Amino acid sequence: MYRITLTPQEAAQCRALVAELAERYPSVESQEFLDDAALHAHDLPKGLRAALSAFRLKEPAVACVVEGIPVDDGAIGPTPDHWKDRPVHSPTLREEMFFLLCGQLLGDPIAWATQQDGRIMHDVIPIKGHEVGQLGTGSSTPLEWHTEDAFHPYRADYVGLMCLRNPDAAETTYVGVDDLSLDPRTREVLAGAHFPLLPDDAHRSENRAEPRAGDPTAELRERSYARISRMLSRPEPVPVLFGDPSDPYLRVHPYYIAPIEDDEARQALELFSEKVETHMKEAILEPGQVIFIDNFKAIHGRRPFRARYDGKDRWLKRINVARDLRKSRDARPAPHERVIY
Repeated sequence: MYRITLTPQEAAQCRALVAELAERYPSVESQEFLDDAALHAHDLPKGLRAALSAFRLKEPAVACVVEGIPVDDGAIGPTPDHWKDRPVHSPTLREEMFFLLCGQLLGDPIAWATQQDGRIMHDVIPIKGHEVGQLGTGSSTPLEWHTEDAFHPYRADYVGLMCLRNPDAAETTYVGVDDLSLDPRTREVLAGAHFPLLPDDAHRSENRAEPRAGDPTAELRERSYARISRMLSRPEPVPVLFGDPSDPYLRVHPYYIAPIEDDEARQALELFSEKVETHMKEAILEPGQVIFIDNFKAIHGRRPFRARYDGKDRWLKRINVARDLRKSRDARPAPHERVIY
């Protein structure tokens, strides 16, 4: 684990910066803030910027924790019942701004039109009725390990989580491909395009928000859901491992893999899964801690926990960060916009 611990002086500098920005911008979702975020990120402490730059360029670890920013449990209000319940003025705006600016140092935060109503900043909270689902909003069953949005060619390079509340010490799980010690033949098979990935539940139409009257992006959203429907009916076989054979990247979500036709490929994935379970690591996030997981080098999940729905449940914020915004240009309305349709 790559760890960045802010000094008291650095933490004070960060708090002063986001306090100023919270007076200027109403939300991290505002296009003006997103356009300016790369500039404001360079007002973060130099030590933080240098450490995140090293994490991005040198890949010293598959996960990075940033810590030292306190969270006022009373000021942030109760854990929401649903991600749809976000107020106009977020009580966690300052925390969200700090989190997003850290992510901006790794790339550009992106959003999906088919996930949490196209928002950049997601709420990861337990939702009634989702207890056993393979969603970030589940609780009583494990969130199985996976590459975030593995099915999509425009998936993020990094997944970021910021802990606001974690009363039951629920564990975020992760493991890097380099930890698995795969034999050469297994690596070779996993590098073949044998594994048809399906869109996960979070992107499917049954989990969409209610359409808003006069929404100028309504047609684009419908196009996005039509694309998801095509991916569900005709999943494209892709490799699990890609890039440098001696230091590969990965792309996998066993829960959402359609039947694999090749017997050797199926056996290779079973061996891969056994290695993952053996080497899985845990991180218990505390309020104020941020973790960035390299979505090309690691898979992640979550251990089960008991949701009480009393306003004090586990509450994380989540962002997706892309190193190359241009690769998704055909799916975004304008070069500077972050929502992928």
